[in-house]
Amino acid sequence: MDEFMQAAIAEARLGLQEGGIPIGSVLVKEGQIVGRGHNRRVQQNNPILHAEIDCLQNAGRIRRYQGTVLYSTLMPCHLCAGAVVQFGIKTVIVGESKTFLGTQDFMESQGVEVVDLDLAECKQLMHDFIEKNPLLWNEDIGDL
Repeated sequence: MDEFMQAAIAEARLGLQEGGIPIGSVLVKEGQIVGRGHNRRVQQNNPILHAEIDCLQNAGRIRRYQGTVLYSTLMPCHLCAGAVVQFGIKTVIVGESKTFLGTQDFMESQGVEVVDLDLAECKQLMHDFIEKNPLLWNEDIGDL
């Protein structure tokens, strides 16, 4: 596992410590992290503040997303995949997609390379959270 996925996992753990959903993300450009974020829907009472959206917001205006790589501990949902496509991010590396299938097919159909690392650490983090917070998880994924 590389330093960028480790940074995304650290963001997920930070979100969990804050009482939120443990999903983290970082945006990398030219080998440097230019944005980082975690799911803050609960903490900010904001339904669209998913990890990837928080990460992109924290990156600010970087002008061009060409050559950037988005790391996320979980496969992005439609909202986040839409942002990936909108900004022209061509590579997304995810920690896992077993917990949530997300939108890999959609992103790939739009020319995005999706790499699923299938990391046990990411799966365990989500498994433990969902076991303790099934209603909050179902709210997050819109499965009420």
